[in-house]
Amino acid sequence: MAKTKFTVDLTKPPEQADIKTHNRWHPDIPMVEMFKPGDEFRVECFDWTGGQIANDDCANDIRDVDLTKVHYLSGPFGVEGAKPGDLLVVDILDIGALPNSTWGFNGLFARENGGGFLTDHYPEARKSCWDFHGIYTTSRHIPGVRWAGMIHPGLIGCLPSAELLATWNKRENELLATDPDRVPPLLAPPYADTALMGQMTGRQAQAAAREAARTVPPREHGGNCDIKNLSRGSRVYFPVYVDGGGLSMGDIHWSQGDGEIT
Repeated sequence: MAKTKFTVDLTKPPEQADIKTHNRWHPDIPMVEMFKPGDEFRVECFDWTGGQIANDDCANDIRDVDLTKVHYLSGPFGVEGAKPGDLLVVDILDIGALPNSTWGFNGLFARENGGGFLTDHYPEARKSCWDFHGIYTTSRHIPGVRWAGMIHPGLIGCLPSAELLATWNKRENELLATDPDRVPPLLAPPYADTALMGQMTGRQAQAAAREAARTVPPREHGGNCDIKNLSRGSRVYFPVYVDGGGLSMGDIHWSQGDGEIT
């Protein structure tokens, strides 16, 4: 059995974790571990909000979720010999819920805090919680519905180079400037206050956090792709921008339509 190389403790917030997660993209985030090509390993992940959402009957946590903290990623992992210009081949051999967390949630986010594809029609926060039973899921909030999930990481990708990060920031700042007062905003710019930079610490982490990219959109490196078929048995090719590649993942979905529309 493949060894677990990144563990999470769901009894405490990610900020207090022994193995530091990251919620931004930056080329200088240190590798958690290096692997040889062909190595198999297992990774545990926090949910994308880092435990901000409870398994209860109230949607106030969806309404009040701090979206500047998302997404909490496990990694980055390096591959020996990987160089910029290479392709990193990633096989997803298996994926599932942690034994002590066999539930998930579906959220409709408030227009003023996240919004969504149909935010003009559904501007208020809503939540449904779902319990996992083998390959199936059911919800006390939506009785009579049961289906088999297609579990997949909504977010997986490699670290950007400094040049690529600069390109992202320029491109996204220009887009943001086209409608700076939009609610919800067009995008999430760098925000240092809640940035987690993995094993990076001190002044280096503070400086990097001011320019580190948020994890909300997909980009050239992969990222928040939300592809439902990216499940067990999938092979993905990621472009390498830094030595080692720096593969990270998180935002695990039990079931979801492509692009996170559903």
